[in-house]
Amino acid sequence: MSRQPGSRAGRIMLILAWAAGLFLATQFFSQWERRQENPNAVVTSQQHEGYIEVKLVGNGQGHFVASGQINGQPVDFMLDTGATDVAIPTRLAERLGLEKGSPVTLSTANGRSEGYRTRLDRVQLGDIVLRDVRALVAPGLGGEQVLLGMSALKQLEFTQRGGTLLLRQTTN
Repeated sequence: MSRQPGSRAGRIMLILAWAAGLFLATQFFSQWERRQENPNAVVTSQQHEGYIEVKLVGNGQGHFVASGQINGQPVDFMLDTGATDVAIPTRLAERLGLEKGSPVTLSTANGRSEGYRTRLDRVQLGDIVLRDVRALVAPGLGGEQVLLGMSALKQLEFTQRGGTLLLRQTTN
């Protein structure tokens, strides 16, 4: 039995088309998943007379995650009004070049652990800039997200309504 002249090339093209389709689908769903975790990857601000306003949307779990900066370097924040201080995982703190200060005992949902005090020269979320923010290097904190606790948030006005969080920084 003889084969058709173009059948082998056709099969190769079909396999390549399927592979390309699977690759594109994987990319699409990967980006979709990242948007679900951090719907505020690009934080926009509005300047008003006397204040700066940032509006954040909650993610699928109801958390407010947003991209920002610490000392000019990109990070992802999870806003945590239950945290006393800004808390930074050890590996991220090392990458940011933060100094470990005096040791401190931390009480977390996972129990007690030891962390270290540090200071952040500059914390930025959209156009909101906070200076000289008290923080902790938290060895027990996994991942790459920074918990943006009350040592930063107390400098802002914030209102949660529905699935959004409105942050305001007074400029006067």
